[in-house]
Amino acid sequence: MTGQQHPPSDPLDTALAGGADGPSALGPLVDIALDALRLGTHRRGGPLPAGTPAEVARAVAAATGGALLPDLGTGARSALAALATELTAGTADPADPHCAGHLHCPPLAVAVAAEVVAAALNPSLDSWDQGPSATELEPLVVATLAELVGYRADSSGGVVTTGGTESNLMGLLLARDAAVLTTTGSTAATVGLGAVGSRLRYFCSEVAHFSVRRNAALLGLGEEAVVPVPVDRAYRMDPAALADRLAGTVSAGGVPAAVVATAGTTDFGSVDPLPAIAAITARHRTWLHVDAAYGGGALFSDRLAGLLHGLSGADSVALDLHKLGWQPVAAGAFLTADAAALAPLSQRVAYLNPADDETAGYPSLLGHSLRTTRRVDAFKLAVTFRALGRQGLGALVDACHDLARHAAARIAASPHLELAADPVLTTVVFRYRAGARGNRVNAALRRRLLADGSAVVGRTEVGDAVWLKLTLLNPHATSADVDALLDLVIRAGAAEQQAAAEQQTGTRRAGAAAPNAVAPRARTSDTPEEASR
Repeated sequence: MTGQQHPPSDPLDTALAGGADGPSALGPLVDIALDALRLGTHRRGGPLPAGTPAEVARAVAAATGGALLPDLGTGARSALAALATELTAGTADPADPHCAGHLHCPPLAVAVAAEVVAAALNPSLDSWDQGPSATELEPLVVATLAELVGYRADSSGGVVTTGGTESNLMGLLLARDAAVLTTTGSTAATVGLGAVGSRLRYFCSEVAHFSVRRNAALLGLGEEAVVPVPVDRAYRMDPAALADRLAGTVSAGGVPAAVVATAGTTDFGSVDPLPAIAAITARHRTWLHVDAAYGGGALFSDRLAGLLHGLSGADSVALDLHKLGWQPVAAGAFLTADAAALAPLSQRVAYLNPADDETAGYPSLLGHSLRTTRRVDAFKLAVTFRALGRQGLGALVDACHDLARHAAARIAASPHLELAADPVLTTVVFRYRAGARGNRVNAALRRRLLADGSAVVGRTEVGDAVWLKLTLLNPHATSADVDALLDLVIRAGAAEQQAAAEQQTGTRRAGAAAPNAVAPRARTSDTPEEASR
């Protein structure tokens, strides 16, 4: 026999995750994945890999062996071990207390375990016969979240989404279609926007999430259809300014399609005055959508739930449980006070939801979502809700809020740091004091920490100034962890300030290290055993 010989086949290479033999196949592969997580975490040795983006790219390329799709595969065990180790070694780990740059939470172990089950079974929610139990479970999760928001269980509706951006898109879509129907008597889903399309307007605060503008563009209205509304000193939408903008738009012949209030801005965690905004939108008979992707987690907390008073007055709400819900991505939700508002999404497809099947009692969720094939992301939410309960999740929210208050107090007391505002939720905006060089120094110190692999600190802009941001979503971090993180910022700021001064005066010696620089974090050895030798 001649020709290239294939290596002996490992049954795990083509084993299925489901079925009667699925658990037996998954077991050894999960063990390999867990070992890779341990090894990669040890190799990384901190919140993210030390080194430049080019160095990370080279390490990832090396882990592929130079070809992701070779003629002959390396086998499941080898491929999983190599790539999982490198992914872990080269990632930013939100479970590290010094990884605090974004609304990027460390997921609960119980939620990740639930993800394994959901992935192994792989049900899809576009027809009942692809996921009977999943089709029954998601409405229970949606109803639970609707009750948390304050909606009536017998009339509200919704769907689990990929996150705040998709949920905001759904809110703006349904608001757009409702405005077209009211104005023209026709359904946008059937006849399009017609002449009224160019007159439709969305209103949101100046600091609302960028997805409002992007979604307006996706919906065919364009970013210029979004009318920014001024905010107060606490970065909350000004109701009087909103009323003026709405009245001016109507006087000019425009059609208000929706007001988008924010419950938890990305930078400051600000919550718009929801009752006042709801009263204004009611007078104008305008759809009110609330982007509570961040702040919605406050509903779990007895301490913070009052911040969202008035949320139940919204026509629709966006939530995102892969923020203050500690879920693996993705775990968003879109809720609407009136389930009938989902009608523009309705579709009848013979191979998915024939009418006679529904008449016979087989439900369909196809008309609840913008997507067709959908994972059962509701499962990890259901497991988490049952495992922790509202009070358990609320305790995690409060722990992160306590960290934010501690950070703010430490920053306010430091001669080297400046606090932008008291925290509302779990974000803290601040900067290193560097005088006229402030923008340059704050931008550079953040990159210094990234290159060293010692910390992930966020960045934002307030006016023309560069500020730093801590987004504290690790409920197991301590005040000592926060203090150590701020100490790193101060040392990096001093190093960058000195470097900027020397560059300006031309006195810095070629190749000399800046004084007070953060010492580069050494890469650890490949295995814990080697580290102990």
